[in-house]
Amino acid sequence: MQTANRLVSVCLVALVYGVLAGCATVEVHSKPGTTTTVILLRHADRDEGPDLINLNARGHARAQALVAAVRDMGVTAIYSPNVERNVQTVKPLAQHLGIDITLTPRFSIAVANSIAQEILDKHAGGVVVLVGNVSGNLQAFYHLLGGTGSGPKEYGDLYIMTIPDRGPVKVNKTRFE
Repeated sequence: MQTANRLVSVCLVALVYGVLAGCATVEVHSKPGTTTTVILLRHADRDEGPDLINLNARGHARAQALVAAVRDMGVTAIYSPNVERNVQTVKPLAQHLGIDITLTPRFSIAVANSIAQEILDKHAGGVVVLVGNVSGNLQAFYHLLGGTGSGPKEYGDLYIMTIPDRGPVKVNKTRFE
C-alpha cells in the first residue's frame, strides 16, 4: 500500500511539474510588423504597519526615480490596478509624460489575461508601463506576456519585456532606486 501511495505521489508531482513546464513554453507575440515593450514593476515601498495602502517616504522617492528610469523609453500607456499605492507609484511618471493612467480592477488571473491581451492588441508597437502587486498578479502578467522564471518581486525591480511579432520574448531585468 505504501508503494502505491508513493507512486501516486510521484506521479502527481511529475504531473504538476509537467503542467508548469508547459505553461512556461507559451509563445506570446505582438501584432504582425510590431514589437511591443511592457515594463513591469512592483509598486514602490510601503510600510508594513497599519498603513498598507499608501507609499512611505522611500516609496515616494522611488516613484520619482521611476520617472528618471523610464522617461526616455517612449512610454505610450500606463496601467495600474485601482489601489492607492500602485497609483502613487506611477502618478509622477504619468504627470511628467502627460499620459492618463488606465485604472484596472484588482487583478485575478481572468483580469490579468484580459489586460495582457488588451495591451498586446491596443498598444501593439508601443511601450506600456504596468505596475502591480507582488501577491500573484505580477507573476501572472510576467508569464502571460511570455516571461520565464520569476517576475518582479522586490521594490525597485524593473523588468523590460520586448515582445516581437515572431521569435522569443526578451526580458531585461534591471532596477531603479
